[in-house]
Amino acid sequence: MMLKKEFVQFFREIRPSSWLLIIIGSLSWSLTMVKSGLINSYGMGFWGPNGHDGVWHIALAESLAKGSWQMPIFAGESIKNYHIGFDVILAILHKVTFIPTGVLYFQILPVIFALLIGIFAYKLVFAWKKTALISFWATFFVYFGGSWGWIVTLFKDGKIGGESMFWSQQSISTLVNPPFALSLLIIFVGLYFLIKGQESSRSQSTTYYLLSTFLFGILIQIKVYAGILILAALFVAGVWRMFEQKGISVLKVFCGAAIVSILLFFPFSEDVGKTIIFKPFWFLETMMSFPDRVGWMRFGEAMVNYKLAGNWVKSIPAYLIALFIFWFGNLGTRIIKDILVIKRLRELRGLDFVEAFIYPVIFLGFIIPMFFIQSGTPWNTIQFMYYSLMFSGILAGVTLGEFLEKAKLNTTMIRIIVVGIMLLTVPITYGTLKYHYLPSRPPAKISKEELEAIYFLKSQPDGVVLTLPFDKEAAKKAESDPPRQLYLYESTAYVSAFSGKPTYLEDEVNLEITGYKWRERRELFEEFLITNSVEKARLFLEEADISYIYWVKDLYGSISENQQLVKKIYENEKIQIFRFDRS
Repeated sequence: MMLKKEFVQFFREIRPSSWLLIIIGSLSWSLTMVKSGLINSYGMGFWGPNGHDGVWHIALAESLAKGSWQMPIFAGESIKNYHIGFDVILAILHKVTFIPTGVLYFQILPVIFALLIGIFAYKLVFAWKKTALISFWATFFVYFGGSWGWIVTLFKDGKIGGESMFWSQQSISTLVNPPFALSLLIIFVGLYFLIKGQESSRSQSTTYYLLSTFLFGILIQIKVYAGILILAALFVAGVWRMFEQKGISVLKVFCGAAIVSILLFFPFSEDVGKTIIFKPFWFLETMMSFPDRVGWMRFGEAMVNYKLAGNWVKSIPAYLIALFIFWFGNLGTRIIKDILVIKRLRELRGLDFVEAFIYPVIFLGFIIPMFFIQSGTPWNTIQFMYYSLMFSGILAGVTLGEFLEKAKLNTTMIRIIVVGIMLLTVPITYGTLKYHYLPSRPPAKISKEELEAIYFLKSQPDGVVLTLPFDKEAAKKAESDPPRQLYLYESTAYVSAFSGKPTYLEDEVNLEITGYKWRERRELFEEFLITNSVEKARLFLEEADISYIYWVKDLYGSISENQQLVKKIYENEKIQIFRFDRS
């Protein structure tokens, strides 16, 4: 009875207006996902980065669902250097519910994540600030926070866009990175429990602290960027609370979470340090120089040349200007949170432990990408910045909510402020959805012919599949004719993902990020493709433990029946599938 009462009270604190906001925000976010993975007249479509990232997670989940720790796109090797928490959850849900991983990934989990993130963002701020108005505005910025990129594109191109003009994605794209979305949910729930632990009796607080410890501890395997930031934030908040003579409960949570993180991280990590590269201000230089970012090329070239020439008198101001553009360009209307930050810097004694937790997240999430990039995909470390922006949004909501509560303004003036903030904030959401996720035709697809071939392959006994290597030149030529076949879109894991079988070499992008020596395999594969020796070809297939060859006719033409090495088991207009029998 008590539990039911607490459950009702938990949701009753969310006012109808906030429920409406949560529903609208969740629908907006979900539009970036739910159309992908569905079959239309052209086949299975993929919008935004779902054609690469979504397919990668489905491949991982399919492999994990079989109880295998094998890297699905690099057969024979175990998974390493990747946070697999989300993919394990996806695999478990698939096994328990029998719902296809693609449906879970694209249509079901995004809606659930979007709703829960909004609910716990609201509850977290309500537990902290105890007012519905502040909680409403914090939740608004969590869902709709955006950069100033839309203003630049409006003047340059006459249209609203520019979500990642300053490198970082904005709130609308949260769900296209499900591990990020799940990590946000875990952070919000963990921080909510931590606040409740501070307010509860000793018997209740222990339960809350244990829950926080567990949630913050597993973050490292959900999203490693989140794990690093949250452990640092817990340490700072714990030390601050200790110096304020309010106990060491937060430090205990930090210690417990650190132990859990270490136990979960190191068994799946190998040579992680080699994937991180010290490259100061790479994001500033590329932001100014790349045409798909700010694109102020003369400025970008000048700032780099000043640095190379050792002209510090000119390079320092140039880099400071770029830094200003990066930070305030990404913040958008969330810039209002700096009013609260400046106020707190003047009154440090009034800083509570939640703020002591949030400020390190914002600072480190901003500063780490300023100095480090990642091998293979250098811009990956910008994901630290996603957390800076999310918590900046929460502080922006706190700032606006406190102002509206305390300011002695008439109703008309309050409406003008509220409408003004909304009109300046939501264009990024509108532009991103309109140009990237709502068009009827996607940028990438798997044709119906390929789907038929892949589903046939799925029905065959287990074995390693040899797929054709990604051809960048062919992909470049196909850019002007969307939707492109996935094999002409990017190096992806689609054969492994939808056949449920490990592949010899697929998705070179993620193999590079995770530190596999994939180039050696590619060289062996390319030698196999051009060899005239049946014996050499057989030796390659035997040593690589290949069972099936998935052959795309459009890339290399069809293989005749006359070859003696493999047996054709399937063929349609687009695809041939061969089986290699070692006997």
